[in-house]
Amino acid sequence: MHSIEEKRVYGDRSGAVEAYVASSVGVVRVRVAGDTVGEFGLCDRCDARDVAATRTGTKAGVAIATDEDIRVLDATPAAESADERADDPTFVDTGFGPAVAVGYDGETLLAADASGRIARRVGDEWTTLADDAIETVTAIDGDLVGTGSGVYRVRDDELDHAGLTDVRDVSAAGVPLAATADGLYKLGNGWMTIREGSVDVVAADPRSDRNQLGRAHAVADRTVYAHDPADGEWQAMDGPDETVVGIDYGETVYAVSERGTFYAAIDGDGPGTWRSQTIGVGDVTGIAVPGTR
Repeated sequence: MHSIEEKRVYGDRSGAVEAYVASSVGVVRVRVAGDTVGEFGLCDRCDARDVAATRTGTKAGVAIATDEDIRVLDATPAAESADERADDPTFVDTGFGPAVAVGYDGETLLAADASGRIARRVGDEWTTLADDAIETVTAIDGDLVGTGSGVYRVRDDELDHAGLTDVRDVSAAGVPLAATADGLYKLGNGWMTIREGSVDVVAADPRSDRNQLGRAHAVADRTVYAHDPADGEWQAMDGPDETVVGIDYGETVYAVSERGTFYAAIDGDGPGTWRSQTIGVGDVTGIAVPGTR
């Protein structure tokens, strides 16, 4: 594995956006412009179990779930370009404690720990929504919480069980999606089956219109499937050749493998090829891009 003690630069960083990759050794900040990887380097050394990002207008947020705390990026409000931001913003503790999952519902931060406690951050304080009541939280996105006992939805200060079991991942943008041990589902008149069989990862472009599924992807048996907004079909993509553990969106589609390879889809949507770059970490757990919401 390559060392990334020093930042590495590949090509021009102008017009780049930042992606954050979580791993067992820390968080890697990767600057990408379209499908071209630019500068990348370790920006926080920790055991990062999950990562999430949000952006509304010029206000961006990035949070990581670590074995010590939920940490958030301490930076000035996002400017028009990455060049105008602080060069090395840092992550700061929030007082939640050790965590296994984190996500944003708009600008509101949600988190969960290994005991099943789920809380919302209001200002600088955490408010518990569920305490020791939820089995094995696996993912949080928007108002959806994926768990071993199914999907829950955040309603005011409570959690409502919304069905399914053995949920591995959830996506709230556009049309709610859930990846489970039994298949890939979308929420319509109840949960409707998209694909049968075990699915590990699901994601949709956060800029999707409400009740409309635009760019979306899922990972099943090491194959990445892309949703075609034109006909609603899901098609297998060519590659990547490593196990993908996270997907997010910017100008194109970005993915990361468990072994620490960063991928950018060359032609964006649909079946195609990927540009890849090893970023020097292993045991990767996810990716987040604070793009425009």
